[in-house]
Amino acid sequence: MNNIKNIGNTIEIHYCFNDVSHSMDAFVLNRCNYEALNIIKEVSRLLSVEIIIETEPFGDGGLRTWFKILAKEEKKKAIILTAVISSLCTTLIVAPLSKITEIVIEKIFEDSELKELEKEKLQLDIEKLKKEINQKAEEIDNNVVIRKRKSNFYETLDKYPKVNQVQFILCSDSKESVYQDVTIYKNEFPKFILVSDDLEPNENDEAIIEIISPVLKKGRYKWTGIYNGEKISFNMLSNEFKTLIQNGEVEFKNGFSINCALTTRKRVDNEGNINIIGFDVTRVNNYFLNDNPIETAEGRQHRKQKEAEKLQLKLFD
Repeated sequence: MNNIKNIGNTIEIHYCFNDVSHSMDAFVLNRCNYEALNIIKEVSRLLSVEIIIETEPFGDGGLRTWFKILAKEEKKKAIILTAVISSLCTTLIVAPLSKITEIVIEKIFEDSELKELEKEKLQLDIEKLKKEINQKAEEIDNNVVIRKRKSNFYETLDKYPKVNQVQFILCSDSKESVYQDVTIYKNEFPKFILVSDDLEPNENDEAIIEIISPVLKKGRYKWTGIYNGEKISFNMLSNEFKTLIQNGEVEFKNGFSINCALTTRKRVDNEGNINIIGFDVTRVNNYFLNDNPIETAEGRQHRKQKEAEKLQLKLFD
């Protein structure tokens, strides 16, 4: 393995200042490095690789820091994986996440050092690895943790006036640049920052909720029910069904359930964790009396609309 020296397994982050100093607010630096480290950690988790990340003393010129990525297994395949992780992380933090991983992977596997490994009877291992990573490409591109960590990184720098640009360089053990470095300027930072922490909601068109406590009077009160075996509070946004309840046209009994359109709203926190922040019932398709479904007017209208759309598609086919 000693002859494989030029594979990039070190990420250099160079914070450039609007003055000639070499110092930086410690909280800002540590926050940015914390976010970068978590991006590396998440990519390695997605690729199922156990890694060690080492850092080295800061360099001259602005403020430079290096993160050297090492696999816990000392095998040639592990060396390839650290190169993949390093290159992916360097690219992920400087480019919009939109199918970039496939391009990066192709570039890595064109590396001359890896070509040498292929000659050493590792060609089948490399092809298998390449296929595995390509299968993970979309998952990496759409990963919420990476998106949020990346947003945190640039948001922290954007608020710090002293930094006017940041450079990312993929290096070898000897600190030689493997690929051309990428510079992100201050005016570009906002394009990497998430506008909102709210995520695309989940829509279940036919959710079953057992009602524990309905709201029998007017006002913005939450209902309580059991959904997928868990107790939830939700907003009843179906005016038709609320009117049926408030007028006493529907009688509640123990075990009363509804079939409904349920929206689950989600939000990502600063650590990249996804939290459910609310449930909304936007339409009640039917309710059950003695296990018999009673279709509502809005449920009937929705069903007929779906049937018409299906018929239209069949005619088109």
